[in-house]
Amino acid sequence: MTDSTINDEEVARFSAMAEEWWNPKGKFRPLHKFNPVRIAYVRDKAVGHFGRDDGALRPLTGLRILDIGCGGGLLCEPMARLGATVVGADASERNVRIAALHAEQSGLAIDYRATTAEALAAAGETYDIVLNMEVVEHVDNVPLYMKSCADLVAPGGLLFTATINRTLRALAFAIYGAEYVLRWLPKGTHSYAKFLTPDEIAALVERNGLKVVDRIGVAYHPLADEWRPSPDLGINYMVLAARPA
Repeated sequence: MTDSTINDEEVARFSAMAEEWWNPKGKFRPLHKFNPVRIAYVRDKAVGHFGRDDGALRPLTGLRILDIGCGGGLLCEPMARLGATVVGADASERNVRIAALHAEQSGLAIDYRATTAEALAAAGETYDIVLNMEVVEHVDNVPLYMKSCADLVAPGGLLFTATINRTLRALAFAIYGAEYVLRWLPKGTHSYAKFLTPDEIAALVERNGLKVVDRIGVAYHPLADEWRPSPDLGINYMVLAARPA
């Protein structure tokens, strides 16, 4: 256990693929496919929690959002288009440069920073919404990482966590299937030992002052070639937690 959440091998792996972030048919194709269900879930839960107009084009206006492990900005840009003030943080300087360039080309003002969750938390920063999406399975010192994410949530704010369950089905689908058979992801992208169960995520969140308010699975539908919300948390899932106001 270290006082840093950075795994240098993981940072190097994603940095090496940085040029691929915005290619929907490239190495991040699975995230492009996964993105619509993530965006819809964050939008709908944020609109309900903060009492926003569901019919508004920019319902998240006035909210500050932090996307930890933002990569090339696949979530940051949709959140900015929904009206939020967005900070994207990533340990890879190369990812941040790619993300900032794409945002500029898209006419979006997003504050990208090459930094970590623990550094932002130590600086005392807080946000209305913290997005911790497909990151926790790639960090070291998970308790420190989750504490840092929780500390970044302002009173009355939300923490979204998306990751992969530690089940045999997840091992078969998310590693053997996705990396070796279907080749959706480069080999070695995931380690089964680093997967966490929904109960483990909930325990880490709640020990740091937040309350879990929702859990949802995300399942792949091969005939439609799309991901959809599901009651099955056995492979991919999302956990939503709130900090009391």
